Amino acid sequence: MKKVYIVLAHTGTILSRIIKIVTGAEYTHASIALDEELDQMYSFGRKYSYIAFIGGFVKEGNTFGTFKRFYNTEISVYELEVTNEQYEKVCERIEYVKQHKDEYKFNILGLALAAINKKTYREKTYYCAEFVRAVLEKSGISTKKLPKVIKPEHFKELDGVKLIYKGLFKTYKNRIKNQEFIEYLNFLFAKKNYSNY
Repeated sequence: MKKVYIVLAHTGTILSRIIKIVTGAEYTHASIALDEELDQMYSFGRKYSYIAFIGGFVKEGNTFGTFKRFYNTEISVYELEVTNEQYEKVCERIEYVKQHKDEYKFNILGLALAAINKKTYREKTYYCAEFVRAVLEKSGISTKKLPKVIKPEHFKELDGVKLIYKGLFKTYKNRIKNQEFIEYLNFLFAKKNYSNY
């Protein structure tokens, strides 16, 4: 078994604040990550951190781009266990979109309509939550609990997801380091106890 991670975020950009006011949602952006460290995190969003309406497929991280500029971004990280085959398909789908990213557009109309629970379909266009759902669906991961008009908040209800972190993006990696340190201490403690027998 493998794991993928769904990251819900609120950056505090003007656009995200407008979306939050209109929808009342805690989070206004969704991404999918291939690793717990979130070093391989992808979505559809703004290509340039200072320009809201030029968007498309993006690799994301807290040390570059929008999340670096908006360093008080709040996130929730959800872990989803998948089969090895599903994980490979997730990777393949993301890689395919990455290789053909110039063919894909940011679905600004879909984003606007989603705020009022209306759906539009335009080929090869996504906003963030549409992209995450499409990757899951095309990888054989059940999204039956998700509504047709998808918003970041809806991923909280996805079958099998487990919340593993809630807080500031900039302190997320500290959680990983602390967790590794605790595991190391547990290993040393267990080794010491075992040697006493």
